[in-house]
Amino acid sequence: MKKYKYLFLLVITSIIGCSNLEEQPIGLLAPEGFFQTTKDIQTAVNGAYGHMTHEDFWGRKMSLTLLLRSDMVDIGDPTTSSRRIEHNDFNVPADNGMISGYWNRVYQIIAAANQAIAGAELVNVPDNQKNPITAQAYFVRAFAYFHLVRQFGDIPYLDKPVTDAAAAGSISKTSTADVYTKIIADLEFAKEWLPNTQDSRTIPAKSAAHSYLALVHLTLGDYQKAYNEAKGVIDNEGVYKLGLESDYQNLFNAGKIDSSLEPIFALDFNGFRDGDNGQDYQAALTGIRADEQYGIGGGWSVAVPSLAVYNSWDNRDYRKDVSFDATGVFKGNVEPFTKFRTFHSRAVNRPHIAKYTRFTGVTANNNGRASQHNHSMMRYAEVLLIAAEALNEIQANSAEAHGYVNRVRGRARNGTAFPADISGLSQDAFRTQVLEERKWELAFEFKRWYDIARRKLGNQVFNASGLEGAKTNFDPNQDYLFPLPADELARNPNLLPQNPGY
Repeated sequence: MKKYKYLFLLVITSIIGCSNLEEQPIGLLAPEGFFQTTKDIQTAVNGAYGHMTHEDFWGRKMSLTLLLRSDMVDIGDPTTSSRRIEHNDFNVPADNGMISGYWNRVYQIIAAANQAIAGAELVNVPDNQKNPITAQAYFVRAFAYFHLVRQFGDIPYLDKPVTDAAAAGSISKTSTADVYTKIIADLEFAKEWLPNTQDSRTIPAKSAAHSYLALVHLTLGDYQKAYNEAKGVIDNEGVYKLGLESDYQNLFNAGKIDSSLEPIFALDFNGFRDGDNGQDYQAALTGIRADEQYGIGGGWSVAVPSLAVYNSWDNRDYRKDVSFDATGVFKGNVEPFTKFRTFHSRAVNRPHIAKYTRFTGVTANNNGRASQHNHSMMRYAEVLLIAAEALNEIQANSAEAHGYVNRVRGRARNGTAFPADISGLSQDAFRTQVLEERKWELAFEFKRWYDIARRKLGNQVFNASGLEGAKTNFDPNQDYLFPLPADELARNPNLLPQNPGY
């Protein structure tokens, strides 16, 4: 369902970055003249949604960055852009093109949300009519800042439309702690006012705010609040119309995902390739080069799992079958991954990510990137795992916490006896287990890097025994944060100092 796939500009001061604010207007329409009804608030919110599937954000740049920085995905094509390789190798300069590419786009998402929030004040209807719509903008703003603060730490925080470019160009950074305080406040507003359900999971409902509050508190290490929020979602499973999808494969099937109860908030991809001005890509440069099996022209072999990820994943786990393509079709013949490079010089002889290439729906081809598969940014299985992880930190050897993991594992069996239920684990052993469960359940869904960073696992997962072998450039004193974009610092020295080590 694609109702939100356009960009929205009310005034020329829609933000691009924090100090590079010039933009050519599509038209001039002052907010005072535009915002008359609740439909106008929704139109402004829709502009924020439109930015989210852009190539700059989840279409490629941010999603690929997160994928490559994890310990599960490596560069497959060594001739790919150096700006991607820099993240994979933890050798990222302050002018890295991936970061500068999506930094501006995230602030455009924020700008559209701010415009909707400010515009809502001009709409003269009761709060109970407009706040459920305005709450979408609060959710979107929190969602965008939550990505930024986890990547950069202290960042510029804007909570209203930019009407003075000079003032915005001299803004200072807001502390990480204060950004999180504002994110939580936005999500609390959203949780209060969003309806229990929406017509589509691509529009946030109360469950989305509830779930992201749980993840924010988990990230901050406030485990009691994280558990309370996650448990609030679980206790309202029926009210929110949530549940685990019976077949794990359906979560990655464009023809079935929209009717599933598992997605809580999803990005709406429509299979339309909008040129270099906004390519609706899904997902980020995966798939087997020259592969014929899905009729999409093969893939790109840029983001490819390390062989150790495939070999260490138990073959009895159904999620492994869904997550990987270990064979391809070339010239009409089925071939093993050990021969992939035989059929294309830029291919790599490893199993590839299959979650986003197997059932793309109607696609504008281009190697499957222009897909109809809506991406689940938060799904119910993750809420169960958040509750389990948080409760374990509050109460060791909790049967309730074990039960949440076992519920997720139950689906992974797909009618077999593996993976078995867990019970009686110590606090430390369970902590390790739930992080492992997140690694497999959410494999290649752009979550793993954030888990590594929040739990400070870098020295553990990037050493010689890690899934990708030793990442000798990884520095825990530097690499849990990204560098602030060099061009932003040059334009606005008030954003100094640069993050440590860059």
